[in-house]
Amino acid sequence: MAAIETTPTTLRITLTPAEKVLGLLRDLEVPLAAVRSAEVVPDGLDALRGLRAPGLGLPTRRIGTWRRRGTKTLVSVRRGPAVRLELTGQRFDTALVTVDDAASVVAAVGR
Repeated sequence: MAAIETTPTTLRITLTPAEKVLGLLRDLEVPLAAVRSAEVVPDGLDALRGLRAPGLGLPTRRIGTWRRRGTKTLVSVRRGPAVRLELTGQRFDTALVTVDDAASVVAAVGR
């Protein structure tokens, strides 16, 4: 399962080796100032919008890049609460990640 860590200046999403291979992704590190908003979504799979390109899409797990008109989303979700991060000026416009304690991640980001 992916992990989200914050420092006073950066936010880092660390993926497992399996997530990197299956989703054709790599870890993401962005300045904390690039995070426009952070919210907890009740179900990561239901919150996902767009088309997979590239990545893994199973009924219970989604990993990869999802695209919609004008947006690109880093995705690593399963059923249950997830964190949605809206980013500005980065490789991805949004990150949607299931983590163990989504509420504490949103509180740490403070947006």
